[in-house]
Amino acid sequence: MDDLERRIAVARGDQPADLILRGGRVFDLITGTMMAGDVAICGDRIAGIGDYAADRVIDVTGLILVPGFIDTHLHVESSLVTPFEFDRCVTPRGVTTAICDPHEIANVIGLDGIRYFQAASEHLLMDLRVQLSSCVPSTEMETSGARIEAGDLAQVMGHPSAIGLAEFMNYPGVIHRDPGAMAKLRLFAGGHIDGHCPQLTGLDLNAYVAAGIRTEHEATTAEEALEKLRKGMRVLIREGSVSKDLDALQPILTEATSAYLCLCTDDRNPLDIGEHGHLDYMIRRLIALGTSPLAAYRAASLSAAEAFGLRDRGLIAPGLRADIVAIDSLEGCHAQLVLTGGRIVDAAAFAARGTVAPVGRASVKAPKVTPQDFRCTGNRTETPVIGILEGKIITEHLTHDIPPQDGDKCPDPARDLSRIAVIERHGRNGNIATGFVQGFGLARGAIASTLCHDHHNIAVVGVDYADMALAANRLTDLEGGFVVACDGRILAELPLPVAGLMSLEPFETVRDTLIALREAARTLGTTLEEPFLQLAFLALPVIPALKITDRGMVDVAKFEIIAP
Repeated sequence: MDDLERRIAVARGDQPADLILRGGRVFDLITGTMMAGDVAICGDRIAGIGDYAADRVIDVTGLILVPGFIDTHLHVESSLVTPFEFDRCVTPRGVTTAICDPHEIANVIGLDGIRYFQAASEHLLMDLRVQLSSCVPSTEMETSGARIEAGDLAQVMGHPSAIGLAEFMNYPGVIHRDPGAMAKLRLFAGGHIDGHCPQLTGLDLNAYVAAGIRTEHEATTAEEALEKLRKGMRVLIREGSVSKDLDALQPILTEATSAYLCLCTDDRNPLDIGEHGHLDYMIRRLIALGTSPLAAYRAASLSAAEAFGLRDRGLIAPGLRADIVAIDSLEGCHAQLVLTGGRIVDAAAFAARGTVAPVGRASVKAPKVTPQDFRCTGNRTETPVIGILEGKIITEHLTHDIPPQDGDKCPDPARDLSRIAVIERHGRNGNIATGFVQGFGLARGAIASTLCHDHHNIAVVGVDYADMALAANRLTDLEGGFVVACDGRILAELPLPVAGLMSLEPFETVRDTLIALREAARTLGTTLEEPFLQLAFLALPVIPALKITDRGMVDVAKFEIIAP
């Protein structure tokens, strides 16, 4: 008897199940009602709900069974740990499927980074789906470590983890029909193409959607999200470590719209996961704000599965994957037991996984810098300044009068004007660009990082040039990471030697180190909750309104580099 025949036999009660979950109630995401009965599992599938016998029974009395959660868009690299530690960090919280875009590592080492994620996906407990990165680099206004064209993507298509083309960030390339963008869209025509079009509206949004792009996670207001929904896009509500859009979008998540809304984290680190949670936190928060449990749990699983064509999951129903989370209550959403593909998620299951050797070592090839490299020599008093909006990756395009003094526009802590610089670190050209940012609140010292979206050059912000040079140079010694420096000393650091993006340590170690880094950053004066990822997004030239790359300050609205 093959797997299909046996599953049918188990479902009918003709043969015992492999495993039964007994005593709990199943939350039905179609009707919003609770169902009683055993949940019978055969292999990696659910056989049925009813009265069953089995070789093994797990008592889940008093618990509620819901489908495994699906994170519809994230970058594992932004969790600062390898896919294996990410799995260990979030799967016990009920995340049984994660749809990732490995464009962070792809921007550093190209196709080898995508292949690393594909290989890792074969060993994890969660089902990690690896979309193929569409924009490496994201624009022509930055220097990355690799370039991926349509012909390159064709080499890594067809892996079992594939869904389609990852977020198409170069939306001007789409709406103005850039040949390279068109080649990628044609390669994935008829498949899933994920979107990325912040603040795009009107006819430009029509053109973007007409390209066959169906999902989008960059809506930051209810008005923006509703326009995208009405034009046929599935909107992914995002709550990351920096991009916090859940509160703004929660009012549009109703039982009527929940079929077309999903949840994602995009970029969330182990410190936030440890303090607040992952998708489980989003569900708790949505319900606390007044969203019905049916709408919240539907967006977290069934709607996500349907949006990305994952027809084998999203419900606790016969024939679907046995991705099941037993929680304490709908409002609490604390996982007590997790099954992924019929496997119980526990320490033994994690220990039994295979592994893949890390890649991207010694990838930081930046030139040594000196304090003089951070001088800003523009002779115009009127100066563009990046304005931070905490909790968002969009920024303001501010203008301040900063008169040159002795050939330099100096940082001004009294006005919260810090120097920001991006240093090319892939060994391509040695570019260094400088500018100003307001919102860090720094009174002293410097913060530096190689997590610098999406090109992942070195980003450093500070008010003291010597500390900026110390922090930036230390990153080469660490093979990448985060550094906090003040008064000529390194106060805290986190090495990220895997492509300058991920640690080789357990996620608990990374979490504890992030606590020390955050405290060190606060001694410099910053009040930002997440200064390191906030810094990383200041270098992403596809997010409005003003950003900086190794080639200079970027006016994102005009898609052009401007004078500092």
